[in-house]
Amino acid sequence: MRIAFAYDKRQVMQALRYHFISRLEIRLLIIAVNVFAVGSVVLYALGKVTPFAFLLSSCLWLVLTIALWWFLPWVVYRQTKAFQFDFEMQFSKSGVELFREGRGNAWQWQSLHSWRETPFFFHLYFTAQSFWLVPKEALEDAQRLQLRNWLREKVER
Repeated sequence: MRIAFAYDKRQVMQALRYHFISRLEIRLLIIAVNVFAVGSVVLYALGKVTPFAFLLSSCLWLVLTIALWWFLPWVVYRQTKAFQFDFEMQFSKSGVELFREGRGNAWQWQSLHSWRETPFFFHLYFTAQSFWLVPKEALEDAQRLQLRNWLREKVER
């Protein structure tokens, strides 16, 4: 099956958020900062900390939220030039081929580390940090089902 696609910035930004939130270290950081923020609220309510300490913990929570939700995806999107180009992909039982302007790369299914499905994309991971986004809107329903089945069969999740 062969598809052609270009990336939509809003959808890519959302996919990057899913990627970052799925990382264990990011989830642990979010949990730690939220526990710290809740603890500061409780301590402030009990009169154990000053309003300045409460304000500082609230600012820390706000900065982390802004950094993870807007800034980090924006930086990655701006630095990754691939999101600006049009691509074609060929999926087969043996693997995936990616084409841009007549040149291509091919990967066997075994070279994929894992995969994830989000509302707009299939994320094909080569390593824990290196992945390729396949837009679902470029696939017809039957193609989407076939790709999902191949990923389930041939790649660990």
